[in-house]
Amino acid sequence: MTDKNWEDYSVETQAIRAGQQRTHEDEHSMPIFMTSSYVFKSAKEASLRFTGQQAGNIYSRFTNPTVNTFQERLALMEQGERCLAFASGMAAIMAIGMSLLKAGDHVVCSRSVFGNTVLTFQNYFAKFGVETTFVELSNLDAWQAAIQPNTQFLFVETPSNPMMELVDISALAEIAHQQDCLLVVDNVFCTPIMQKPLSLGADIVVHSATKYIDGQGRCVGGAVIASEEIIEQSIYPYLRTGGATMSAFNAWIFLSGLETLAVRMQAHCDNAFALAKWLESQEAVAKVHYPGLESHPQHALAKQQQSHFGGVVSFELKGGKEQAWRLIDATQLLSITANLGDVKTTITHPASTTHGRLAPEVRLQAGIKDSLVRISVGLENIEDIKQDLLRGLS
Repeated sequence: MTDKNWEDYSVETQAIRAGQQRTHEDEHSMPIFMTSSYVFKSAKEASLRFTGQQAGNIYSRFTNPTVNTFQERLALMEQGERCLAFASGMAAIMAIGMSLLKAGDHVVCSRSVFGNTVLTFQNYFAKFGVETTFVELSNLDAWQAAIQPNTQFLFVETPSNPMMELVDISALAEIAHQQDCLLVVDNVFCTPIMQKPLSLGADIVVHSATKYIDGQGRCVGGAVIASEEIIEQSIYPYLRTGGATMSAFNAWIFLSGLETLAVRMQAHCDNAFALAKWLESQEAVAKVHYPGLESHPQHALAKQQQSHFGGVVSFELKGGKEQAWRLIDATQLLSITANLGDVKTTITHPASTTHGRLAPEVRLQAGIKDSLVRISVGLENIEDIKQDLLRGLS
């Protein structure tokens, strides 16, 4: 298996086959290497491994065969040179910041990102002298104007959580590179099945593997994909020292998730599109946010840079928080949880959960109103999902 050039295969095949190196036991399924350390044949070999003069396993904080397989597979799927896995999606974002930033640096970040991402830049990197400017995701002029001489990278999530807003990745990459900045793209909503930011000009892709990559709400993990140079010189040294490590067991779960990712994403997207169209026809719904709808202001861009429109739908009710909570509480089938990307449909109120720790004015700047409800559309029968929502919509 190791002699195959997996770049010649489709993403669906890569997701199932790439990266695995069979042991002497000739196993068909990927094994879990549950070990903290590795035995060396000699003191010299140990020294060569630790000093980086010889490739091989050293310690599972930063080298583990199961994690390595997950990393190789996801890197191929994202058309990147190298991937590093982390304990969570937020740990992956933290690794990017800790690796690439120093006191006195500046970051430009979209306003429309996950609430904890905002807090990471706003509350924690700020403590170490890193300034962040937040801008409107789709406004390229705002990105251009916000870049300073000390800006190190631009950070976006596209489509955004929970407003399903997009940015033109290729255009933003050009702006970043003209100013000698890197572009970091959170690709969690699309996965490499629907969108490949590196091929559109981005420099770094970050994932919460907890979401669609797992797909069944079992494990927490994250990943960073970038060039060999960025990984080896900046991010790998942080992982080796900082220890925000993905466990072998979680990597094994995520490998299983990757095997079915393509078929699951297609089904998620089909259900989400049908639900979004149906929600537009409901009297209690004021507005639906979904890139697959022609009413979405960036529908054309979504068709251009994504292969599908995604599995998340958000919508505004004609009432406020009280009506949103009433709708959520009326459901009997849907799971009231802030996780997304699960085979089970989940429903949440972003203003009081995922973005609840943000200041009210910050939420409003990102378009997150008290009337907003987010649904991560699962793989149940779409008519059952509609009927469950009707309990609250009617």
